[in-house]
Amino acid sequence: MYDKSSLDFSLICSQFLSNLGRKSGAATIFLGVARAESANGRRKVKALFMESYEAHANKALAEICSSIKMKFKLNGIYIIHALGKFLPGEPVVLVAVSAARRKAAFLALEEAVERYKKEPAIFKKEIYDHGNSKWIS
Repeated sequence: MYDKSSLDFSLICSQFLSNLGRKSGAATIFLGVARAESANGRRKVKALFMESYEAHANKALAEICSSIKMKFKLNGIYIIHALGKFLPGEPVVLVAVSAARRKAAFLALEEAVERYKKEPAIFKKEIYDHGNSKWIS
């Protein structure tokens, strides 16, 4: 888990791609961004606040990466999640996968995204345009 101010997602993507090496035939990247409407689609979101129980979350993210890397025989996998306050459209999470073949890369990326949404202790609060807010995870 990283404070939003310490991350440059463009730089992270660039470094990931520049370090692929000859064993990778595929690289997939997912960038999750803060939405402008609520999870149920009924309200306008002014901002999103992310916090975490970092010790648990970091351990869970490492375990997700390790198990998925072994399962799909990946060359690399990264899950970089930011914490703090986000405006709609700002990046919140990056998942990057490299593999010898595209099928493994796509399957691994999908599993990593689904698992990071459920397993780590990451908490999300939507702040609505009228000042109300709601914890949604």
